[in-house]
Amino acid sequence: MTLQIHNTLTRRKEEFKPLHEGRVGMYVCGPTVYGHSHVGHAKSYVSFDVIVRYLRHVGYKVLYVQNITDVGHLTDDADEGEDKIEKQSRIDRVHPMQIAELYTKSYFEDMDALGVLRADISPRASGHILEQIEIVEQLIRNGHAYVSNGSVYFDVPRFAGYGKLSGRSFEDLEAGARIQVNPEKRHPADFALWKKAEPEHMMQWSSPWGKGYPGWHIECSAMSMKYLGENFDIHGGGLENQFPHHECEIAQSECATGKPFVQYWIHNNMVTVNGQKMGKSLGNFVTLKDVFKKFDPLVVRFFILQSHYRSTLDFSDEALQAVNVGLEKLLNTLRNLREEIAKAAVDNRSAEAAIDLEGYKSRILSAMNDDFNTPQAIAVLFDLTRETNALLSLESKFSAESLRRIGDFFQEFGGRVLGIIPLESASLMAGDAKMESDLVQLLVDLRTEVRSQKLWSLSDKIRDGLKKLGITIEDKKDGTAWRKG
Repeated sequence: MTLQIHNTLTRRKEEFKPLHEGRVGMYVCGPTVYGHSHVGHAKSYVSFDVIVRYLRHVGYKVLYVQNITDVGHLTDDADEGEDKIEKQSRIDRVHPMQIAELYTKSYFEDMDALGVLRADISPRASGHILEQIEIVEQLIRNGHAYVSNGSVYFDVPRFAGYGKLSGRSFEDLEAGARIQVNPEKRHPADFALWKKAEPEHMMQWSSPWGKGYPGWHIECSAMSMKYLGENFDIHGGGLENQFPHHECEIAQSECATGKPFVQYWIHNNMVTVNGQKMGKSLGNFVTLKDVFKKFDPLVVRFFILQSHYRSTLDFSDEALQAVNVGLEKLLNTLRNLREEIAKAAVDNRSAEAAIDLEGYKSRILSAMNDDFNTPQAIAVLFDLTRETNALLSLESKFSAESLRRIGDFFQEFGGRVLGIIPLESASLMAGDAKMESDLVQLLVDLRTEVRSQKLWSLSDKIRDGLKKLGITIEDKKDGTAWRKG
């Protein structure tokens, strides 16, 4: 089965065919850095992280670009209000760029904790002012933009394709836009490409139209096309950005270049709390830093991937607790498998573990090729977990190599593709496992010698130390045994 992607632009699943064979250019709208990241951010960036991982897994060379919005995003997501970062800087009484630096660092800390791979390029809007000005100048020359009182607006009625991504007709847009009237605009639906800055505005740059700052939408067009070209493969972002942000990106980019902007648009759905969208503007958001105080970041990632990226995800502590139990079962199977590999390596066993790994691989690839269906892929891993547990319970003892192949499968798909298994935990090479087993056994033997000398305090210290490392000591009539857990 070939990879099928749900393309928001066409509203259907399509076979993925990149513009250049073997290579993929992908851009995802990054965060506006004026506060700590919340669970909604995690759903978006974990979802796109898996998409990038899978594309690379099946052999594509991916150039992944994800921006940092550190200027230009206004408080009402339109053309009015304050810049979000500047507003926060006034509240905290620090320079706007100090706010941007603080929360950019915070964002990367949270994403690193979630196992989200860093983008190949993370451009900042404030570092690409010249590129944005160049596009605005081109739009003015093409007759698709106009200057009004030091600001520049895109002339929406002159672009016949406006609304093709969101499915909104121009008549609907026109009716909705009448609620807010801006005398600087020729038409209520026109949007700002460049905003005139008042003298007290701290974030402003020189331009052909006077001191000002870029509109929110022009930033992503400039940064994506600078690094990926005027026409590239995939543009991703949250569903809430489909309109107006991505709709405006298409309009200004295609009018500036005369070319189609993006081949495939991918939008992840939102996180809800009691059925209502989670967001900073609604005041019902939960920061990742607060969630991480209660749950391991791996649990949060696992929680997100048990929902399809295009489905809503209802957040609660109870939901996280439930998936925590499931994840622990998966990881416990890996611990038992690793222990069995170590024993098999010592005993030099030869029997083959009869598990159809090719069948499991086919099922996971089928799930992921169906628009990155991570819940189904995880279900396949749990089927393998059940069969592995049954295998380990048998009296027949299997070779270290055949057991290692099972471990490598978990590492490949659960670790490298889905990122729900820490790679250090998934490293099930027989040699590594044997070394760990030998070290534990050395300490157990040392404790036995200490007990024979009636050095009870030292014996208890060794036992308690191993317990902290997850090793349980059991003293029996026929000797001392140990186990994990």
